[in-house]
Amino acid sequence: MKKIFGMLVALTLVLVTGCTKVGNYKEGTYTGSVEYESYGSKYVTTAVVYVDKDGLIKSCFIDSTYLSTDGVITTKKTLGDAYGMKETSANIGVIEGGAEWYEQVEVIENKVVEEQGIDWVKWVDEEKTKLDAVSGVTITADTYIGAVQKALSQAKK
Repeated sequence: MKKIFGMLVALTLVLVTGCTKVGNYKEGTYTGSVEYESYGSKYVTTAVVYVDKDGLIKSCFIDSTYLSTDGVITTKKTLGDAYGMKETSANIGVIEGGAEWYEQVEVIENKVVEEQGIDWVKWVDEEKTKLDAVSGVTITADTYIGAVQKALSQAKK
């Protein structure tokens, strides 16, 4: 009986160890930034990606500086609903009821974690600004993906 129990324990350990997923990245926190110009002002998009000890992307954070109409520099996530994108995205007709900027960028962040990188990115325009097949996203995404790409390039094994 002890032999059978010992073999079952050993088999369980082999199965559990064999099922552990190992990622393609080095453990750490990585940042990437992309500068861009819009309406005569300069902005910066930054991505922060955390990779765990197993080389798996566990979190992705994307934000972008924003110059408000009253001249205050802030970030789009800080503005939250005050950024005012929901109505515009609703009018485009892709997102029923629309979605704010932070809600749309959260879809991209989650997709990076879910897919363990940006290999899923497909552009629908020559300028490579509009994403294909990302439900819930109408924002121009080139700087966001670019910032994530720069962060992940540092994390490659």
